[in-house]
Amino acid sequence: MWSFKNITSVSLLVLVFGLQSCQSQDQKEKKPNIIFFFTDDQSYDTQKDFGNSKVKTPNLDVLASKGVVFSRHYNTTAICMASRANVMTGQYEYKTGCNFDHGSLGTKQWSTSYPVLLRKAGYRVGFAGKFGFSVSDTNGGWKKEGEVAKKDFDFWAGGPHQTSYKTIENKSLAKYAKEYPHSTRAYGAASIDFIRESVKEDEPFCMSVFFKAPHKPSEPDPMFDNVYKNTVFDKLPNYGREAGKHLAKQSRMGRQYPRFVEWGYDKEETYQAALRKYHQLIYGVDYSIGMVLEELKKLNIDENTIIIFSSDNGYFNGSHGLGSKVLPYEEGARTPLIIVDPREQQKKKIGRTTSLTGNVDITATILDYAGVKIPTIYDGTSLLPVVKNTKTQVRKTLPIVQVWGPKATHCLTVLNDQYKYVYWYYKDEKQNLYPTEELFDVVNDPYEMVNIASKPEHKDQLNKMRVLYDQQLEHWKKESVNYNGYEQYGSLFKRDVK
Repeated sequence: MWSFKNITSVSLLVLVFGLQSCQSQDQKEKKPNIIFFFTDDQSYDTQKDFGNSKVKTPNLDVLASKGVVFSRHYNTTAICMASRANVMTGQYEYKTGCNFDHGSLGTKQWSTSYPVLLRKAGYRVGFAGKFGFSVSDTNGGWKKEGEVAKKDFDFWAGGPHQTSYKTIENKSLAKYAKEYPHSTRAYGAASIDFIRESVKEDEPFCMSVFFKAPHKPSEPDPMFDNVYKNTVFDKLPNYGREAGKHLAKQSRMGRQYPRFVEWGYDKEETYQAALRKYHQLIYGVDYSIGMVLEELKKLNIDENTIIIFSSDNGYFNGSHGLGSKVLPYEEGARTPLIIVDPREQQKKKIGRTTSLTGNVDITATILDYAGVKIPTIYDGTSLLPVVKNTKTQVRKTLPIVQVWGPKATHCLTVLNDQYKYVYWYYKDEKQNLYPTEELFDVVNDPYEMVNIASKPEHKDQLNKMRVLYDQQLEHWKKESVNYNGYEQYGSLFKRDVK
């Protein structure tokens, strides 16, 4: 009869090490869960970690303390429709063919999006929030965004067009309306339901939560009316019209310029009121994120869940005398990015990085975490090396594309680790508009108060940035889709200044 004492010491060692090996293999093969929180119109300066002492974002502060904070993260197109297509597909706008004024995302580009690839790799994929773009080869689906794509998700709580802050007005969220009347909290509740389902089915998951907040209309959750009731926000050093006079005239030809007055940034009382509502909306997002983080702990899966937090574009809030976003200046294009990998946290101290990154890099990062091969068509690169070592630089340059709205505001921008070069191509002698170059040292002049393009002492640097710009334009001409009007920019953006 078999008994434990019949086992030899050698056999026992083999058995023990065999069990350890199996356990180690199980741990190695266990894929991490991924949650991607994505806000709408949230500038980089809206968190304590970016120097704003007036804001209250306790859950984001916790994420920042546990993860890597990316202090130089940009959206390669600073407007929601294009940015969301960029971040889903890992490709620049001229390769997605998707933006307002241009058209939908093609089915070819969608086929290599991270939700589709993750699902093929065995992940359960969920979505909640504002989808933001349609998937169509005929440029259809306007105001029906997500209708085609939702079949590729295991869980759907998304909405078309701009969605609504009133939960009851979002069809996919209606069942949450009684307990969570404001959609920001409802998206948190929906995410929790998806996470519970995934745990029950014992499958790795990726949940994408694309909040509407803090996008206008400014309708924050009344539950948080007292959070900023008496707060007086500080103005950035580049606040106001005087701080925008040195910028290219083309920058004032779009809706961003009149909105400085229209949205009340020009007067102290209305400026403070606007900032209070804006930050109250972000506080609601922070609360919703807290709901999800708490659930992860309850389910005991927080140590195997990657958290990514960012926004689809920034927001001027009066900087340079501008409102809204779109333009390539820091407040319009630069956003927060935090990545929390609990496994890395256990190994070493986490912190901040100045590595230059773009929204297309988030896509590649998600796939890398899931162990899915990154498509060669991607423009993005994985940020895992930066998470592991914050001194790592994963890219030397990054473009910012602006081809939406009035043609006078169209421009192409290229950044490197210190400088930003903007080329405004538009010419109209009647309006005194001529092709213009801007060069900013965003490390030593983070508020872009001095255009150094015409300064002799920076001539060498200007020429270096011109070379990078020309290389980016060549990539545009080579890789751009040949529809939706993107081919023309290969010629329009050719530098006409020396």
